[in-house]
Order: sequence, then C-alpha cells, then structure tokens
Amino acid sequence: MSVWLPSAPCTPRACIEPTRSLTAVPRAVLRLTAVVVVVLAGITLMPLGGLIPAAAVRLWCRGIVRAAGVRLRITGVAPSGGGLLLVANHISWMDIPLMAAVRPARMLAKAEIRGWPVAGALTAGSGALFIDRDRLRALPETVARIAGALGSGSAVAVFPEGSTWCGRAQGSFRRAVFQAALDAGVPVQPVRLQYRIEGGPATTAPAFIGQDSLLSSVWRVVSTRGLVAEVDVRAVIAPGTHPDRRSLARAAQPAKTAQPDWTHTVLVARAEIPRTFRRDAVSVEPMQDTRRTHIAAARATSSPAADV
Repeated sequence: MSVWLPSAPCTPRACIEPTRSLTAVPRAVLRLTAVVVVVLAGITLMPLGGLIPAAAVRLWCRGIVRAAGVRLRITGVAPSGGGLLLVANHISWMDIPLMAAVRPARMLAKAEIRGWPVAGALTAGSGALFIDRDRLRALPETVARIAGALGSGSAVAVFPEGSTWCGRAQGSFRRAVFQAALDAGVPVQPVRLQYRIEGGPATTAPAFIGQDSLLSSVWRVVSTRGLVAEVDVRAVIAPGTHPDRRSLARAAQPAKTAQPDWTHTVLVARAEIPRTFRRDAVSVEPMQDTRRTHIAAARATSSPAADV
C-alpha cells in the first residue's frame, strides 16, 4: 500500500462500542432482507440512467435507510440545480444513500469498489467517478474529470477525509478535490453526518472501519434499535469566496467532534502490532507493564497525502 494513502486509526476493536439496544433477530433479518430488496430494485432500474427523476432517486435512497430500520433527520437544504461539490465526513457505507437523500450526485469512489459484489455494479452504474488511490500521478487527471463533471452542471459527492472514521473522531479534509470546485467555478456544499441512538448519545455502531467486513457493519445497523442518522446540511460556500483549495477545504471542514483528542484504545497482543506504520497514518505507543496500546492519528503535513 502506498505511503501517501489517507488512513484512519479507527478499528472495530478500538472504536465500536457494544450495542446495548438490540432488536430481535427475526426483525433484524427482516430489515436485512428489505435492504437487499430495495437495493436490487434500484439496480434493475439502473439501465434507465438519466431518465429517472432526481426525486425518485432521492426517495429510493431514503428507502434504503428506512428499510435498515434507521430514522433519517435532515436539517438544511442543498441547491437543487447546477454544478455542486458536496463534501461530508465519512463514517459508514450508509453515508452514500444519506448524501443522495440530500441531493442525488455522482460519487467519487475508490477504484477497488468496482470489484465488490453488488455494490460495485451499483456504484459503476450510478455514474460514479473512480479514483486510483495507488497512483499519485493520476490525481491531476482525476481532479480534471471532477471539474469537468461539475462544469457540465452535475453534482459530485466526495468524502475528502479519504477514509472512514468511527464518528467519535474524524480526519481532516484533503485539499485536492476542492481544486476541482475552484477550476469549475461552482459552490461547495458541506454536510455533517452523525449517528446516534434515539434519545441518547452518538454511537459508532454503523461505522465501517479498519478490517471490518461490509456484512458485519450492515448487520450492526439492522440489529440496532432506535438508530438515527442525522444529516446537517450547512450553508453553501459560494464560488470566489476563497482564493485557494487550502482555505476552501478548511471552510468546508465540519467542526471537530466533542472529543477532538479522542485516543483510540484497544487491547492487543504485541504480536498483533505491526513493526512499521505509515508515517502519515498512525503511530503506536505501548504503555509500560500492560498490553494496552494507544493508537492516535498523526498528520504529516509534509506528506503528499495531505493534499489528496
């Protein structure tokens, strides 16, 4: 794996707390079945492409969320027409239908998703723009393609953190995609995503992080009782208000969580600790007289990753 790839220190063992409010297994199975049916229904209509109204796409994405037993709360409204770069923090696979529920858009997705069962075909058929994260030299071409899509009047949805985080902590927005908005002269729409248990605090149950499998993450979602997805659509950043991608990225970055210095703590055996870590991704500090380690995010400002 390339050293410049965006990465997060979040892992299932370190970050996903046990869910105290579980629904009955038969109901969870029913929800899972409903999600599959709704997704497959969308795939069958995919050949129609642009003939499907945006309102129908938005309704379908909200249907996926509801089928999973998740309540959706959206505050704010995104512009309905013209080129628009939507940017949000990234926690879960569910972030994708949540973004489309705000405004249907072409997703920027990593190239590996093409090979995923079902999700690969769904993503490719939706008109997604793929980025090869293993080839840094391909980045300017990707930025140009995003700018072209924005300039043609399309909305493009991006998760600039470059990786999923647990939600209790979050990464910094990479700057490259904001260059596309500057080149195309289109507004940027920041969106803040968060998951919580109804009437309770934020939860990491929906997170899709580290070596977690998609099926495990989906099962946690459908088996969690009272899960709420909160989508906060912030004020649009008009074109021309920021001179460069650095300041634009900072303006679009949602406020840090209530625990900006959150330390990811997990019990691991020494044999589980890799000897080397990507210098721009994570660092590990073993504690004395214990097998508990603290894995904390470390940002390397001199690394090319800071600009992806």
